Amino acid sequence: MFIETHCHLDYLKALPLEEIRKLISEAGIQKVVTIGVDPLNLDKVQELSQNCPEVYYTQGIHPHDAKEATDVEFNKIRTRGAEPKMVAVGEIGLDYHYNNSPPEIQKTVFEQQLQIACDLDLPVVIHTREADEDTKAILRNFSSKLKRRGVIHSFTSSLDLAEFVLGEGYYIGFNGIITFKKAENVQEVVKITPTSKILFETDSPFLTPVPHRGKENAPYYLPFVAAKIAELKNVDLEKLKAEVYQNSFSCFSKLANS
Repeated sequence: MFIETHCHLDYLKALPLEEIRKLISEAGIQKVVTIGVDPLNLDKVQELSQNCPEVYYTQGIHPHDAKEATDVEFNKIRTRGAEPKMVAVGEIGLDYHYNNSPPEIQKTVFEQQLQIACDLDLPVVIHTREADEDTKAILRNFSSKLKRRGVIHSFTSSLDLAEFVLGEGYYIGFNGIITFKKAENVQEVVKITPTSKILFETDSPFLTPVPHRGKENAPYYLPFVAAKIAELKNVDLEKLKAEVYQNSFSCFSKLANS
């Protein structure tokens, strides 16, 4: 059994939703977390969770869209935090690669949403790219208050950041990137990450794993991620799947409620 801890179901276009759901079930994926990222999709992911029993959701403003964040979005996050299928605050964080929003605004919005997660006693789903030092500085101020911690998803940063977030008690999410030929840095992070701190994700429709490059990614490709992690860590695949399955519940406790 698998749990898909990070995808964007509302972005998938290649197949009808019901066909996607059928393929997800056939791949042994029991539950799916679809991610809120901007003011336009917060309602969409909530609606998907209401219409699909296996789907859970998050609410958050991605660093790309930090400049669009208003009290309207923050109030939605706070209000929906009590809903049984909203499992985390996210996707939040910092991204200095594109700087679609100014870094100072990104940092402010990241901190505001971390505080909301603290207030709601929910975990966070964090995106960080080319922002290691600021990510560490901000998390140092919040980790002690953020009892549920959360996950650094789609990890592509340095070993130094990996060691820092693991030391702070966060999980690390790995996806199809680890199957890419030029992803040696991420593969090294996989090797040093304890299996007790790994989560499986696809980040679909992005980052399709080998051998399906060129196709739209989807949660039913999650087994390829699991197999590659087992190979990199030289561990038994079935034991890894069982442990990461439990990690998903430990990170997102609301997944265990139904």
